Amino acid sequence: MTAPTRLILRRPDDWHVHLRDGDMLEVVAGYSARQFARAIVMPNLVPPVTTPAAAAYRERILAAPGSAGFTPLMTLYLTDDADPRAVAEGHAAGIFTAAKLYPANATTNSAHGVTDVRNIHPVLATMQRIGMPLLIHGEVTDPAVDVFDREKMFIDRVFAGLVRDFPELKMVFEHITTAEAAEFVMAAGPNVAATVTPQHLHINRNALFAGGLRPHAYCLPVAKREEHRLAVRRAATSGSPKFFLGTDSAPHAIERKESGCGCAGIFNAPFAIESYAKAFEEEGAIDRLEAFASENGPRFYGLPLNEEWIALERAAVDVPERIEAAGTHLVPFHAGETLPWRYVGAA
Repeated sequence: MTAPTRLILRRPDDWHVHLRDGDMLEVVAGYSARQFARAIVMPNLVPPVTTPAAAAYRERILAAPGSAGFTPLMTLYLTDDADPRAVAEGHAAGIFTAAKLYPANATTNSAHGVTDVRNIHPVLATMQRIGMPLLIHGEVTDPAVDVFDREKMFIDRVFAGLVRDFPELKMVFEHITTAEAAEFVMAAGPNVAATVTPQHLHINRNALFAGGLRPHAYCLPVAKREEHRLAVRRAATSGSPKFFLGTDSAPHAIERKESGCGCAGIFNAPFAIESYAKAFEEEGAIDRLEAFASENGPRFYGLPLNEEWIALERAAVDVPERIEAAGTHLVPFHAGETLPWRYVGAA
């Protein structure tokens, strides 16, 4: 079979992205908007997006350079004292598309997250009733649990109980990294889905230590063993509607990554769709990329498919080592590498 030289895809969406705020937002929003029609925007700012202030944040995103034609879908940061009525009112008003569960201190800016999922059971019952999706950072924070086991342990300790107690609640297992997570999502009902990042398709935990400590390969959840990377690849490229695109693009200034306590996050937005295309082609599943990138997510969220189309061509694209941003630099995913597909814009 002859390998394709050009791909035409329904314009994709990003169902998990960090756009930051202020000067950094001004720089990074355009990278997402050039490829994606819509994006689920994470709420872990400082302070977190826990109120209808999300409307103002949405306007700042829309005003950022390069954001014309882009639709940010805002999310509510859940806390122990989240008010079910306020959550329902924010969803009904179109302010919040979904709510995000961060276990307290699980990742960047999650100190205000949920300390015990039982504290938000009334909120989850309301969300189940109104059809509002719950987006889950699926890691326990128990210091006795090895960092590489925190996702698996979350399934056992928390997620299985959520599925049992709220069988009709739509839930997205964000940025899965393990075979156990892929298997859990596949075995669950149609109300449970997962997002998959580019980095978890391409790197395993060896990338953190390749010739030295590599902070730009550090994200949370951290990359796992090769067997888990391969399992996540199989799930993403399987054609199952339960898995869809979510970059978890998370920019940090280079000095915040290359420090004594470097920040978690990989900035993959500049070459996201090219990165996914490379992985899908390597798995012999390039014909399934469009469903993963452009169809499965909207259908899970109950939103219409995009009516625009984009094109990629088989042409080498060199990823720069650094990108200037807000008086500093960002290191993109695949920095210094050459990717085989080039995004060329609207088709």
